[in-house]
Amino acid sequence: MVAVYLFILLVVIQRIVEVQIANRNAKWVISQGGYEAGKDHYKYIVALHVLFFIALLIEVTVTKHTFMLWSIIPLAVFLVAQVGRVWALSSLGRFWNTRIMILPGAKVVAKGPYRYLRHPNYAIVITEIACLPLVFQAYWTAIAFTVLNAVILSTRIQVEERPLASSAY
Repeated sequence: MVAVYLFILLVVIQRIVEVQIANRNAKWVISQGGYEAGKDHYKYIVALHVLFFIALLIEVTVTKHTFMLWSIIPLAVFLVAQVGRVWALSSLGRFWNTRIMILPGAKVVAKGPYRYLRHPNYAIVITEIACLPLVFQAYWTAIAFTVLNAVILSTRIQVEERPLASSAY
């Protein structure tokens, strides 16, 4: 069971580091004359992700499931998603953020996975939220947060597309 908690802790630490990178990138965008769009819904995204990890830990603790052979499948998908995450984040460089940061005059990034998919990082987040709980048979967390994430991302993508589609961006 300790290995389960350590694995989840590693993912949480990864997210904390990403938020620190995002904050640094946001400061850079602002220093270049940029601004944040869609601030209103960001708190719901943060809440969703915090509650996801809390729910996952609770369900894993209460149900006390262990790693099963078939768990290799969602684990492999989750690990491949991590490679995709690094690819997506590194492709955006200083423009990557957990917030919607707009730098007027900057071109929309169209390299890396962004050549093939408009929002690859969101596809990765969808995959992670669905697969990570399945590694530990936390089915309720997988179902509930996949649905909640879909609701929040539908709003997020609409809010993000507005400035991306404008001629000023």
